[in-house]
Amino acid sequence: MCGIAGLWTPSGYNQDTPRHAEAMADQLEHRGPDGRGFHFDAANGLAIAHTRLSIIGLNAGEQPLHGRSDDGTGGIAATVNGEFYDYKRLRGLLRTDGFQFSTKSDSEIALKLYAKHGLDFVEHLRGEFAFALFDEDRQRLVLVRDRFGIRPLFVHHGPRGIVWGSEIKALLAHPDVPRDVCPKAQLHQMMQVMVPGMTLYEGIQAVKPGTMLIIEKAGDGVAVREERYWDANFPREGEHDVKSDEDHIEAVRAALVESITFRLEADVPVACYLSGGIDSCSILGMAAAIQQSPVKAFTISFDDARYDEAHIATEMAQMAGADQDILKLKAEDLYGSNFEDAIRYSERTFYNTLGVAKMLMSKHVREVGYKVVITGEGSDELFGGYAQFKADLFLHDPEYAATPAAQEMRKRNALFSGSVLAEETISHPAFEDVMGFTPSWIQPWMLTLERVKPLLSEEFKAKLGDYDPIAAIAHSLDPAMLEGRHVLDKVQYSWIKTMLEGQILNWGGDRVDMANSLESRPAFLDHHVAELAMRIPPQVRVRGGVEKWVVREAMKHVLPHVLYEREKFAFMAPPAHTDAKKTAEIDKLIARWLSPQRLAAKGLFDPAKLGAAIADYRASDDHAQNTRMDIILNHAIGLHAVEELLT
Repeated sequence: MCGIAGLWTPSGYNQDTPRHAEAMADQLEHRGPDGRGFHFDAANGLAIAHTRLSIIGLNAGEQPLHGRSDDGTGGIAATVNGEFYDYKRLRGLLRTDGFQFSTKSDSEIALKLYAKHGLDFVEHLRGEFAFALFDEDRQRLVLVRDRFGIRPLFVHHGPRGIVWGSEIKALLAHPDVPRDVCPKAQLHQMMQVMVPGMTLYEGIQAVKPGTMLIIEKAGDGVAVREERYWDANFPREGEHDVKSDEDHIEAVRAALVESITFRLEADVPVACYLSGGIDSCSILGMAAAIQQSPVKAFTISFDDARYDEAHIATEMAQMAGADQDILKLKAEDLYGSNFEDAIRYSERTFYNTLGVAKMLMSKHVREVGYKVVITGEGSDELFGGYAQFKADLFLHDPEYAATPAAQEMRKRNALFSGSVLAEETISHPAFEDVMGFTPSWIQPWMLTLERVKPLLSEEFKAKLGDYDPIAAIAHSLDPAMLEGRHVLDKVQYSWIKTMLEGQILNWGGDRVDMANSLESRPAFLDHHVAELAMRIPPQVRVRGGVEKWVVREAMKHVLPHVLYEREKFAFMAPPAHTDAKKTAEIDKLIARWLSPQRLAAKGLFDPAKLGAAIADYRASDDHAQNTRMDIILNHAIGLHAVEELLT
């Protein structure tokens, strides 16, 4: 794991270019505190930078990487952020093809695979990664992001060339990158859900997951072509794998063991994150068996029993013989400067302070002496784990539609009404057109948008015009990936393309982990595991209303019985309104960032209307509505703070 940055300006290289590249690298030191490297090529107008977090090849993995003239790769240079798994096998095969290696790093295989396969080389890469590769002979730059967007990568395409970096703040360190904020992006962040590729800034885009940008010299500038090399391609109805239950279970078990085995490989100790869910518990159980020694397990504990899963995590740790470390977080830990730091590193707003909690956990893990953790993200997305997914299955699948399953599930999840579950049904014609229904996962955010709209200033509404953020999200989905698919597959696909990358892997993943130089490895998001999961029939992923049924069965011998039988419980921090101490802490942030003067200067909200809404919130005891207002306040604070925090 590292930070990468660079610029390719074929006619714009000058004496200031190295200084600009160094300034960009300065903004990524937290991603790579173990070293930095640069490659300056004035003849080609290229400058690339790398900040290193050493995980594999501790003393022989410096970057940028350069090809070798003795194997035909001499004109290739690259910087890589992330990990390539199964690299030893690939390295052996490439060596028999005549390729030579200069380091022991897994990253070097990218150069050789590119030389052998051309742009098809990405099909041979397994892992979580974002990288830049420059081909001098073809005057081509290739920017690649992994299949799910686990690792971040951002670009600015200007008239003189292209600037890229692992984080937005690195791009903003270059004077040619404009800082114009996008009103549409601000609206999306108020309602949580972004359009894929969108960032807060007009001139900066995120490279989409499973995508590479192919940039070639064109006159004095460059031409950019986007190519999607992978997508979450669920089979059409009736085309899923036909196997016995036992065969499905064994296939999941084998795929996960292989994925975890790869992710345990490092030249530094590897730990696990451990919540009370079956995903992280399954990973811990398998890691302990594979490693044949106690595994360090890190657990977050909240000061509100309704949201705390530490007791279940402890039962799992004891069963696995793990060395558990519990970080107990209080109200004051989740707000104040920690809240602001989480915004700075996430480079976007968040609806819940879980992102703050995970940032504090990554800090603690590093202080204890670990650089790498294996995590459970991706299981819910691939195996149908979220309550929102079950809600749509219960509503639209004939097997459940005539039963009370949906209402019963909502009663069991009443605590999360107003956040991950909508307290009322709402639809949108764009989703009805694209998917045939409005998925339950977006309905809470549609209700949040409806609550936000009356609070906006007239000035901001004028900037938006008739822009419809819900339609923009719906139309960002590829109809070819939805046509003829089962309802569960449609819901999972729509979430994977939006919320997984924009939320789970952002302020719930890489950005808050790498804030403290911690590499997180989500084992379920190995694309071999994902492709297997997508081929499993929906009724095997969710069986009799039991989410992730096939994962439960595959892992039942490593899970405590209470967890094997437990329904999915949303992992989130207690919202601000749930106790007086948290309310007092968010009030301090409101006073700092949402003062009438700041509101008027920013121009997003009508100060009087937002002030009245805050007063109503403070007087209300409606849990769902207060949860929604907590969300709005978190986003509003973030939007008023983020630009200042990124400077």
